[in-house]
Amino acid sequence: MSTETGAETGAETGSETGSETGAGTGSETGAGTGTGAGAGFATGPGSGTTRIHNIGYRDYEGPRLGRAYARRSLYSQSLRGAYGLGRSAKSKVLPMILFAVMCVPAAIVVAVAVTTDLTDLPLDYTRYAIVTQAVIGLYLASQAPQSVSRDLRFKTVPLYFSRPIERVDYVLAKYGAMTSALFILTASPLVVLYAGSLLAKMDFAHQTKGFGQGLVSVALLSILFGGLGLVMAALTPRRGFGVAAVIATLVISYGAVSTLQAIAWSVDAGDAVKWLGLFSPITLIDGVQTAFLGAGSSFPGGAGPSAGVGVVYLVVVLALILGSYAVLMRRYRKVGL
Repeated sequence: MSTETGAETGAETGSETGSETGAGTGSETGAGTGTGAGAGFATGPGSGTTRIHNIGYRDYEGPRLGRAYARRSLYSQSLRGAYGLGRSAKSKVLPMILFAVMCVPAAIVVAVAVTTDLTDLPLDYTRYAIVTQAVIGLYLASQAPQSVSRDLRFKTVPLYFSRPIERVDYVLAKYGAMTSALFILTASPLVVLYAGSLLAKMDFAHQTKGFGQGLVSVALLSILFGGLGLVMAALTPRRGFGVAAVIATLVISYGAVSTLQAIAWSVDAGDAVKWLGLFSPITLIDGVQTAFLGAGSSFPGGAGPSAGVGVVYLVVVLALILGSYAVLMRRYRKVGL
């Protein structure tokens, strides 16, 4: 009797369980499986069962924009970041203040020239960047570390290189963006001066020539300063150290060279004044524009380099530019950094 009861109970239990399991599994699996893109896993309400969905992975069939587009995007993002665009409000304060400080003196010069009917601007186009070089140095010291030090500190450079972008693309984009930012900073006051001179009806040919010489000068300054600033900032992931290194390279070197030039001039060593100018970035630009652009020199006594010595100045400037590029390429040789 017990044997028959056990057999009947087992058969009934097995058949019921099998039918319920088969029905449940079939219905739930059939309902849960599809061709659309959905969640990877889902749990039925109150049933405690798990359903697997087909998330529908597909190959990308859209246009592939390639390295050139990635390089342009990195350049644009870096240039915008140099003026705080696309960043927080406090990131815009310092670059915009420095930009205003660069342009306000030019506006004052124009106002004086217009109201007093001057026939020429009291400040040459090529002299403006030399006079405001402290502002340029502060801008570079604040923005060069922001451009590269953050990528180094937070290890985001490998993320750039995981895309169709290579080391040369990264360096060119960052170098180009910093150079462009400096050119905007230094050329905008010249535009204000030029517009003011035309408004004051000064000699068009003379003002246009001076304006062109000023643009050449600040373009060379932007390339040189941009490279040096990025090199100093890329040597350390710490932004504060990068700021100090840039200030030391530009401001301290200029102060030291200017002091030595003054001492040399006071002891009638005029030739030494010209050669000492090779040891500071700002005096290098001063020497080049004095020798080749007809600008007045800020050296003691106005003793700027001649055309022959100016060739040496130009060679040193080009060597520093190429050297800065080479150092940056070497710095980013390892993706892991």
